[in-house]
Amino acid sequence: MGGLVSAVILAKEGYKVCVLEKNNQFGGNLQTFVRDKTIFDTGVHYIGGLDKGQNLYRFFDYLGVLEHLSLERMNMDAYDIITFDDDTIAYPHAQGYENFINQLGKHFPDEIDKIRKYCDKIQDVCSKFPLYNLENNTLYDLNILSLNLKDYLDELTDNERLKAVLVGSNLLYSGDGETTPFYIHALSVNSYINSSWRCLRGGSQIAKALVRELRRLDGNILRRTEVTKFLYENNQLIGVESQQGDQFFGQKFISNIDLNRTIQLAGDSIYKKSFRRRVKELQDTPSSFSVHIVLKPESFPYFNYNIFHIKESSKVWNATKFDINDWPKAYMISMGASRKNMEFAESLSILTYMDYNRFKKWEETTNTIVNKNERGKSYEKLKAEYIEIILSELENKYPKIREAIHSVHATTPLTYRDYIGGRNGNMYGFLKDSHAPLNAYFSPKTKIDNLFVTGQTVNMHGIMGVTIGAVNTCCEIVGREKLIGKISRK
Repeated sequence: MGGLVSAVILAKEGYKVCVLEKNNQFGGNLQTFVRDKTIFDTGVHYIGGLDKGQNLYRFFDYLGVLEHLSLERMNMDAYDIITFDDDTIAYPHAQGYENFINQLGKHFPDEIDKIRKYCDKIQDVCSKFPLYNLENNTLYDLNILSLNLKDYLDELTDNERLKAVLVGSNLLYSGDGETTPFYIHALSVNSYINSSWRCLRGGSQIAKALVRELRRLDGNILRRTEVTKFLYENNQLIGVESQQGDQFFGQKFISNIDLNRTIQLAGDSIYKKSFRRRVKELQDTPSSFSVHIVLKPESFPYFNYNIFHIKESSKVWNATKFDINDWPKAYMISMGASRKNMEFAESLSILTYMDYNRFKKWEETTNTIVNKNERGKSYEKLKAEYIEIILSELENKYPKIREAIHSVHATTPLTYRDYIGGRNGNMYGFLKDSHAPLNAYFSPKTKIDNLFVTGQTVNMHGIMGVTIGAVNTCCEIVGREKLIGKISRK
């Protein structure tokens, strides 16, 4: 998405733009797939901040995509539900800060002041990020970046269940007690508390709307065109070459692929050894295993919220630490409503963490629409074993779930790696560490004067994160005051 947003911005500013996409579909994590005539999202299960005047609304309004999106507002009193094996209560995360406080306060009446203080802290931290608020400023408070999420909550309250509930949706950002900064949590959940929405026809409609706008602006976009080589003349980047041998020439280039791959394509001589080592040694966020279920018609009720389940509230901080004997420690359930009767769900997607090394045996294989290869019976057998574990977990929550299943499909870390291009199939780019807050942040400018970078390995992940990242990248080309001024006036 970062590449598409960058392309539309530059086309709006009068640049002649060409986008090269390696996949059959555009949009990276916005891609969808269909099984048994049912649409599944690969990465976008819901979106925040899209109420009129809110930050993502203003970005999307400027990009010209809002009118093309089919959205449904999620449950106002519970857009997310947090549950545990050892607790019968379903804890709500509600839309609107007062509503969030009131709904959660019903379950923690003695902690309402603490919940309010937590909400105030989220809003205060979010106000410190200029582009998040469409402000023309480049200054960041290092104290904000280095505030650890778990440390903050431990100081806020000694109620362990409340702390587990507040960070119960940390699958959204690979939450880890030792490293995760508070701001990562704040920027992730603030948008959803402001407003939460489902894409009724899948997240790919966002990519399609961006492509439509790019073409309206006379931009060019090519799929199945993977860049495999940078072309130089007198130490100046003049073009790129595709896997098919086609060459594309330009004046400025933006790379929206994994930063490690960008460095590899740029060539070792371009970057200092110390920088290459720094990027190579950064820890990736975990990968994922997802189970996608096509349901029989009118067999399972539709819930207009997501469910984040943690087996034990004490393990809310270590779900990313993989132990196959205790897997999954946490998972997310997202639903798709039936197009014929919205009282019922037509699909379920279950997302959980997965160690890439569990599938390392097949890492030399590639299997996408563009490069179709089978990974073999042993790979399918391992997938089936993990699917069965997930289904057994679901049965604990929904005892009759198997009776409602029409078909089951799964994606592994290799699926994610092949389609998204992240090292080891990571979900969210590099791990952000409150103890070294600047290590995983990079300037959109590179050592090559006319090469820029964007995407989740440069700054933040997620719809909001990569949109803001794309604006930040384009500010280097268009001019910060000019671009932010135009977006702000929309």
